[in-house]
Amino acid sequence: MTQQASTRNRVGVTLACFLAYCVMSGMLAPIGVVLPPLAEQLDIPVPAAGALFSWLTVGILVGSGLALVVFDLLSLRAAMLLIYLAIAGSLLLLRFTESAWLLRLALGLVGAGCGIGLAGAASGIALLFAGERRASMLVVTDGFFSGAGAATSAVAVLFVAAGLHWASSYLLVGGVAVIIVLLAAAVRFPTSEAARVAPVTAETGGEGVAPAPAVRWPATVWLCIAALFLYTLGQNSMLWWLPSHLEATLPMTREAAGSVVSRYWTGMFCGQLLVAWWVLHLGARRMVLASIFGTLLGSLPLWTVTVPAWLPWLAFAWGLANFGLLKVTIAFASEAVPVPTPRLIAALLFGATLGTAVSPVVTSAVVAAGDELTVLRFSSFCYLLLAGLVLLARGLATPAVVTPAPAMTARETQ
Repeated sequence: MTQQASTRNRVGVTLACFLAYCVMSGMLAPIGVVLPPLAEQLDIPVPAAGALFSWLTVGILVGSGLALVVFDLLSLRAAMLLIYLAIAGSLLLLRFTESAWLLRLALGLVGAGCGIGLAGAASGIALLFAGERRASMLVVTDGFFSGAGAATSAVAVLFVAAGLHWASSYLLVGGVAVIIVLLAAAVRFPTSEAARVAPVTAETGGEGVAPAPAVRWPATVWLCIAALFLYTLGQNSMLWWLPSHLEATLPMTREAAGSVVSRYWTGMFCGQLLVAWWVLHLGARRMVLASIFGTLLGSLPLWTVTVPAWLPWLAFAWGLANFGLLKVTIAFASEAVPVPTPRLIAALLFGATLGTAVSPVVTSAVVAAGDELTVLRFSSFCYLLLAGLVLLARGLATPAVVTPAPAMTARETQ
């Protein structure tokens, strides 16, 4: 491969990996906006419509588990091709079926594909980049996730206000999946073999470095896994039910209530543009404090303030004050072990995925037992528990002796 062709290939692979995060966000962000029209189409209560999306979130959880074996059976390129082709077809089905069971099946397939696809995207980025550049690129994935969330929720508001089908915004997500398929067909993805064997260096006397021995995870890691579960559960509790609460209790139209959620994702996207710089200067240990308190305190005005004109700006401020909590917590937890192995990162992400998976059932049950305001208070309570767990984790944390990871050269293959 020439230098120019190699650069184009790297850009193509990187773009495909970034777009995988857009597909996941594009599925989750508009849920609170599309629930009322979906309930109207199926002639069911809104909480029952929300429970349908448990097939999506449980599918994401199942896909996260399947990702542990899928990439041992298929190459990264083949897996991305097949998965996003299936996602595109399933999203097309959402638009043209009124069967609740077919909706459940399609959402489940999309969720499983997103769970596997995100693992593939993270693997592709990890193999293409090393050191600080790899960390920066992972932060950029959060920017794509947040930006896609802002865009798709805003588009969903416009489509619902225009009287279009509730799944119309998901057709755009399907278009992104098609772009991933085209990119995967046109580029060469890196293999994982380079990650298994360290390069020969002068310090190793010409021998490859043996894999790091297994390390028992300290309590700090387990507390962070639990905290990430509460983070996604609290986030979904707020974002999915806030539009219904505002529409029912304040003089806000469905379009205005839905735009509040869009402002959150916009604020989160803006915050991601600054997080990489802040983490480099403050460190993950300090940054995680700003993240947990910003997320907790920023959630309170959304269910206590009753001035409609303020709510979009409060949602924007809440997204900004999130400070990349997910990735910052993962970075903080990784400092508790000598070498942050892929299994450690996968476990932390699994905690967040589990919170998303149970969100439809848990939040619908909370609403059924009380009302939309109850589930918004439940969201802030989740963040309060999260703050307690992270503070405890900081108190127990002792800096690990970190062995610098050798740079990896990603060998490209068909």
